[in-house]
Amino acid sequence: MPPSPTPPSPKVLLTGATGYIGGRLLTELESARRPLRCLARRPETLRAKVSPGTEVVGGDIQDPAALATALAGIDTAYYLVHSMGAHGDYRQTDMDAARSFGAAARAAGVRRIIYLGGLAHADDGELSTHLKSRLETGEALRESGVPVIEFRASIVIGSGSLSFEMIRALVERLPVMICPKWVATLAQPIGIDDLLAYLVAALDLPGNEGAVFEIGGGNRASYGDLMREYARQRGLRRTMISVPFLTPHLSSLWLGLVTPIYARIGRELIEGLRNRSVVLSDAARQQFSIRPVGLSEAIGRAIRNEDREFALTRWSDALQSGGGPRPLVTARFGTRLVDARSVHVAVPPDAAFAPIARIGGASGWYYGTWLWKLRGYADLLMGGVGMRRGRRDPARAVPGDTLDFWRVEIFEPGRRLRLAAEMKVPGRAWLEFEVTPEGDGSRIQQTAVFDPMGLWGLLYWYALVPVHGFIFGGMLNAIAARAVQGPVPAAASVRP
Repeated sequence: MPPSPTPPSPKVLLTGATGYIGGRLLTELESARRPLRCLARRPETLRAKVSPGTEVVGGDIQDPAALATALAGIDTAYYLVHSMGAHGDYRQTDMDAARSFGAAARAAGVRRIIYLGGLAHADDGELSTHLKSRLETGEALRESGVPVIEFRASIVIGSGSLSFEMIRALVERLPVMICPKWVATLAQPIGIDDLLAYLVAALDLPGNEGAVFEIGGGNRASYGDLMREYARQRGLRRTMISVPFLTPHLSSLWLGLVTPIYARIGRELIEGLRNRSVVLSDAARQQFSIRPVGLSEAIGRAIRNEDREFALTRWSDALQSGGGPRPLVTARFGTRLVDARSVHVAVPPDAAFAPIARIGGASGWYYGTWLWKLRGYADLLMGGVGMRRGRRDPARAVPGDTLDFWRVEIFEPGRRLRLAAEMKVPGRAWLEFEVTPEGDGSRIQQTAVFDPMGLWGLLYWYALVPVHGFIFGGMLNAIAARAVQGPVPAAASVRP
């Protein structure tokens, strides 16, 4: 007799899939081929990001009808939602939402809820509103009678996490930091990879009981230690001066000026930073085989992963996801600053890409070539390579080729060219061109990206913003004109 087919794994519901943790957990669960359903308030946004086998249903976490639909046939539900960024009393909102979800899960026969909360201890002084809310949400879920696996985590180290981005922005932008008392508070930061490993492993815990697990990284460290380690790995020299008078309110206003964090959210985070977030229970170590990495490795992974994500990014997708292409887009990608421009040309993609494939060397840069040469001479004076290297082939390139003071990182004939800068700059820089079909012709996307090294890097970028408008805008228009004009004879000269 043929072997009986393996029954499918019980279905999993994921809430918060559009958030930082939920979005990454979505990828992990899909990679593990778990039968998955996601609940989202804007399902049309999420459907474009999930695998074909993942189901997406629309609805609000406090809508009983939507919850009944989302939880039908579910074995395990992840609860990864919170309302700290919302207006009003988010603490009460979170309580109401957790009770509503727990009641619906009980009615649907859900076996287990997996919840991610914050690491804090009630006997460790007055807790902030944010940390109280995290603990109360876990209690509200347990009131339903459905077993809850609650993970209480310290700071999450990963590109994109709120606390890490706040600390990183401070280190990147401020050579001298005036530090309030919370900078000395002990935490146990955990890397995003280890956090996700715990969340996935919880699906296979035996039995039907609930439990609370405190999780953190391989070592304890203060917030000051975290900032110093990040600065070390980024090659930044930073001075930190401790003062006693910066209140959470004043600190949050300052964060609103120098970091991507809104002042209101920053105030909630800072109030929580006065409480220790260290692991006191070894239950997670006994139950799971996961051994989280320490602070240095977690920060190193975050930086490397951001580089990998950047290398895989197609800027045309990222910058046009909100609708039609725009002639000028400014954006951020982690620490990187982006100048992106695009133009439509009434020629097929191969013709649109032809002048891009020949850029640099004897062909020049199509616009303001004298300025590019001037930058090359300045680079030579600073001990750099200048523009004397030219290019190996006038019309073809392969990854690794030198091209004036750039190096070819990606070359896809007829579609894409990415150059990494090798001139002397206070940071790292890239220039990318991508051609895609559009209507009766093609769209040329030109993107300049700069990863500044500290305050000098930021000053360098913003000082050159007017020049960027002149050079990058002119270059894109000249490339478009050359594409429409057609091939230029080899003997033709290029005007600067």
